[in-house]
Amino acid sequence: MRIIGGRWRGRKVAFAPVEGLRPTGDRLRETLFNWLQFDLPNARCLDLFAGSGALGLEALSRGAGEVDFVELDRNTAQMLRQQLDLLQAEGGRVHNCPAQVFLSQPGPPCDVVFIDPPFAGDLWQTTLDALVNSGRIGENTLVYVESPRDTAVTAPASWQLVKEKRAGQVCMRLFSA
Repeated sequence: MRIIGGRWRGRKVAFAPVEGLRPTGDRLRETLFNWLQFDLPNARCLDLFAGSGALGLEALSRGAGEVDFVELDRNTAQMLRQQLDLLQAEGGRVHNCPAQVFLSQPGPPCDVVFIDPPFAGDLWQTTLDALVNSGRIGENTLVYVESPRDTAVTAPASWQLVKEKRAGQVCMRLFSA
């Protein structure tokens, strides 16, 4: 996988070969980060279900101030730490725990949250519910949700759908809290 923009543009990033790990493709990442380009400088980001780290690393490359990478798989989390060290990425922190556990712990509100769980897990709704109750949603938080094309995702009534795109078997949604 390559980082497609920012200070690490073109850098290859290794990730652990884990069943079900599905890094967000270049075209989708480019679309997403075009949507977020004015919101990323110095942003506090949360990459739930980090996996390869594609979204969080791209955010750091493009000027995010902090990214918390949350990854359940121990080997994948370790590989993310190694990638952050290789890139000398300040502001990146890896948390090796389930997303629900991370969200149950106190923490500051985020500017951008990435939710891209394993497609086989059907974790979108429970994760959105936990995020809403976590205290990590601020006044202008943007929440990106990547899901299978036909998966229904119900955001809180107070959130607005800012952008939505379907590409292949994937649906990308960006909400404003």
